[in-house]
Amino acid sequence: MLNYIWLALLSIGIASAVIYDLSDYHENKYMNGKNLPAYFVRSGESEGKGELIIPKDTYSKFYRAEIEKDIKNKIDYKPAKGKNNYNIKITTGENDPQLWKEIAAANGDKTDITGKLVFNNVKVSDTAEVYIRLEEVSFLKLKNVTNAAIDYASTAVNISLGLIGIMALWLGLMKIAEEAGLIRKIAILIKPLTKFLFPEVPSDHPAIGSIIMNISANMLGLGNAATPFGLKAMEELDALNDKKGTATNAMCMFLAINTAGLTLIPATAIAVRAAAGSNEPAIIIGTSFFGALCATIAGITTAKIFEYVSKGNVDLKSFIKPLFFFLLLIGMTVILFLNGLSAEAIKNTLTIISTVAIPLIILAFVGYGVFKKVKIYEVFVEGAKEGFKIAVKIIPYLVAMLVAIGIFRAGGALDLFVKLLSPLTDLIGFPAEALPMALMRPLSGSGSLGIMSEIISVHGPDSFIGILVSTIMGSTETTFYVLALYFGSVNIKRARHAVIAGIAADIAGILGALFIVKLLFG
Repeated sequence: MLNYIWLALLSIGIASAVIYDLSDYHENKYMNGKNLPAYFVRSGESEGKGELIIPKDTYSKFYRAEIEKDIKNKIDYKPAKGKNNYNIKITTGENDPQLWKEIAAANGDKTDITGKLVFNNVKVSDTAEVYIRLEEVSFLKLKNVTNAAIDYASTAVNISLGLIGIMALWLGLMKIAEEAGLIRKIAILIKPLTKFLFPEVPSDHPAIGSIIMNISANMLGLGNAATPFGLKAMEELDALNDKKGTATNAMCMFLAINTAGLTLIPATAIAVRAAAGSNEPAIIIGTSFFGALCATIAGITTAKIFEYVSKGNVDLKSFIKPLFFFLLLIGMTVILFLNGLSAEAIKNTLTIISTVAIPLIILAFVGYGVFKKVKIYEVFVEGAKEGFKIAVKIIPYLVAMLVAIGIFRAGGALDLFVKLLSPLTDLIGFPAEALPMALMRPLSGSGSLGIMSEIISVHGPDSFIGILVSTIMGSTETTFYVLALYFGSVNIKRARHAVIAGIAADIAGILGALFIVKLLFG
């Protein structure tokens, strides 16, 4: 499955880039070779400095794209061949049109546009009518694809190297807890739950402790702690795998739970909303939990269905009924708790818990190790060595997946999918403005964060669309990144139904977010 997904991301990304570039070339989108009228104002500070002014009506007519206000840019100029002919460099800023930003991005400096400036039959004066002819650009999407492949490969390596310290810390502590027997005690306490979710894994196996620590850290929003625990869990699950390279049912279930992204406090989305000036940035705690709960139910149910079908068992009642009542019980318990507190009280409570959780975990693990007379320093170092090995091992897998995602995004495939899916999403009342966020969320955490921030800046954090994209951010997880990270750590090449379960969780989380936000704020 991962082979087909990887091939699809690469081929669709490159194909869409070619389609867009050919269309732009045919329409001359960037007006190559055309003269754009403008006004020049020379700076009094020094020779070779000035300001370029382009009225919004002139720009809109020239590029066939509306803008809201006149363009005013500082420029550098110096004489070139020809009468009243000058080479110029324009430095673009945040307020410049998107089209100019695309032209600048094609340049090596990312923010500069070069071109020619010609005075209309007059010499250089303090103020004059001029026209400019910007540098010719073509095949920008393919250039973006090339840049994305290089940038995302570098990002993948940086992520892996950045994990080394965190992995060494947490796997060292886990090793102490294992040697002291603390992990086994935790596993015994929650045996009924783990027996239902992971029937193939012995209840006292080290994998169970790592799984519980991973899920708990994720729910508290402790991503730095959750990832090492998750990678350790995958390593322990692979120790039970008699078909190396192929995901087991337990691995698929674990990935389904992780890709559901069940978090009690969506800290990132709340922070973005607060920075954007929201009156109630924490109002999405309840809606995000509802969406994530829908994702969790869908992910676990899908994984269980495939698990039973793979065993030749068609009696679905034997697991759907207990699954339904279990998740209903968990959901009702948390909802009743949340219902008794204000959004601000919930945020403050969970923030305190998240703040003290890591110091308490460190103290508890080390303290219990001392109590059980474990050689804590030596055992910690042994565990830390494992963390280093795992962090380095995942580099090729992250490079492969993130480069494919980068090419898919840079090639404009996301825009094509938005256009294709718009008729369907219109039927269920899903705003077209929020669709890019829904499509990007399973692919890239940073990409979806950027899209969410842009949407909030346009529509406002407390608008229906602003609350919806914030809820989607808190209700779902970056599925393909998680798959590449966790499966890469144990060289899994055949993902089986983990991808389908993860996508089912994403769809359920997005639809759940739409339902609850419409119900409360629509």
